[in-house]
Amino acid sequence: MSTGRWSVKDVPDQGGRVAVVTGADSGIGFQTARALAARGATVVMACRDTAKAARAAERVGPGAEVVPLDLASPGSVRRAAGRVRDHHDRIDLLVNNAGVMAPPLTRTAGGFELQFATNHLGHFALTGLLLDLMLHVPGSRVVTVASLAHHWGWIGLDDLNSERSYNRFAAYGRAKLANLLFTYGLQRRLSACGARTEALAAHPGLVGGTAISRCLPGPVHLFNRVAGPLLLQTAPMGALPTLRAATDPAARGGDYYGPSGPGELYGHPARARSSRRSRDAATQDRLWDESERLTGVVHPLRPSPADRGAPAWAGEP
Repeated sequence: MSTGRWSVKDVPDQGGRVAVVTGADSGIGFQTARALAARGATVVMACRDTAKAARAAERVGPGAEVVPLDLASPGSVRRAAGRVRDHHDRIDLLVNNAGVMAPPLTRTAGGFELQFATNHLGHFALTGLLLDLMLHVPGSRVVTVASLAHHWGWIGLDDLNSERSYNRFAAYGRAKLANLLFTYGLQRRLSACGARTEALAAHPGLVGGTAISRCLPGPVHLFNRVAGPLLLQTAPMGALPTLRAATDPAARGGDYYGPSGPGELYGHPARARSSRRSRDAATQDRLWDESERLTGVVHPLRPSPADRGAPAWAGEP
């Protein structure tokens, strides 16, 4: 694996491009949005906390737009997609960055486990609702932010919703594995239909001081405060794999980027390794079918089967 020192200075000109970044009000999402805007992109910041996002947009630049988005709410996902479509007839980059990490068992209004709903189902649905604005755009990319945690993730399709048991870290690993299964499954479908869009993924390594860690136990927060400045990546460094996946002309569909240092924990971005489970095409297809059934969103890549069962997600508020 390369250890080249790709940096934010290597982000090419983004003038005339439209980028949608979820969770862009803080952490690596904010750093991603700011770097893209600095290179000339129009950045749509899709965020749950719109007041916080508005403050962040002032720092991103005058071209930044804020769209309300709660990925755990199907209604919010659909409204956000509608607002983007109202203002843009093309999208060059969709960065599925937002997420929640290791909370106590929490269910959405529709009864879905929060991590799986937010990290995977919400982004699966948002991508499907916006993808037709990308398919005709040369160089367009869908970049989904995964995690090293995918290595311990396990997709049990008979208990995606953690009805039988719940472990916050196991559920996080499952959701992050789902991000990669989705990316690779999407890339296979894009290639099969000859689309101009490509799907890639990235992970930030170990990053300290970002909002996603707010649910972690107290000792972890203590470690972050004491040792974080020495051992953990900063948010700007953590955003580099996402930026490389999104903008490097040499990147290709199906690529996965992460830090190039030992264990992919820190360092400048390079192609990363993902687990054998994430590459299993049969699991990708089964998760894809289940995600379409749960969300009621069929990506515009192939005809929809006549009967997919009740779309549980689509009926939620």
